Amino acid sequence: MTGEQIRLKRLFSSGNVVVVAVDHGLYNGPLAGLIDLPHVVQSIVDADAILMSPGMPAHCADVFAQRNAPSLIVRLNWGTQYATQWQYGTAHSVPMISASDALALGADIALAGFSLHTGDERMDADNIAVLAKHIVEKRAAGIPLVGEFYPAGAEDLAPEQLQEQVAIGCRIAAELGSDMIKTFYTGKDFDKIVAATPVPIFGLGARKTPREIDALRLAAGEIRAGARGVVFGRNVVQAREPKRFLDALKEVVKAGKDPEQVAQKFGIE
Repeated sequence: MTGEQIRLKRLFSSGNVVVVAVDHGLYNGPLAGLIDLPHVVQSIVDADAILMSPGMPAHCADVFAQRNAPSLIVRLNWGTQYATQWQYGTAHSVPMISASDALALGADIALAGFSLHTGDERMDADNIAVLAKHIVEKRAAGIPLVGEFYPAGAEDLAPEQLQEQVAIGCRIAAELGSDMIKTFYTGKDFDKIVAATPVPIFGLGARKTPREIDALRLAAGEIRAGARGVVFGRNVVQAREPKRFLDALKEVVKAGKDPEQVAQKFGIE
């Protein structure tokens, strides 16, 4: 059994996976709910994994040094598509660190994002080259990698456009050798994307939902469609009570419970 397989089995040891993303400061700066990151991470230690930027695990080392700590996922690259406050017209990815660098930081898993259909063929090819290089490096390092497919302008695409782009992007990520994929939930036909993608898919949370129960419903839809977990950020850390919301989210994702009943149990509206 390789290092990749050991780390993957550990991640999925309790079934479907709940990942909390707290790497937003890397491209959006200090957002509400993420100002004091060490304090935030202490409140989400019951997640299966936490996604962080390369420079932040050192500030939260006490959490990851504990027995039964959540898996640490470290992002390897940066892309203009995530800096939404500046409304860039393209989605250009560049590497920050290697998979072996992530291991040295204490990571159990690496993540690399990419975008396609940017409107620039060379940029699309360059984005694929960045992801492919990270995949070569993760094999050598023995660390699994999440390929995050983030279509250019994803949150403003029409449903049929999002479905088509996510279907193609997920398959490309798998064909390149990603061990898992993080991407947008596309709605009623998301199950077709899952069926055509031979590695586990995690549905992301994207923008903060108007109501916390909406985020639970989103997670339930992703799991019903075949996702093996979720990666939620703002919907957890900007909740009124992040720990309580995380506990509710785990019941939806890991136990498959009805989001309406879970919301009632935890007093979530």
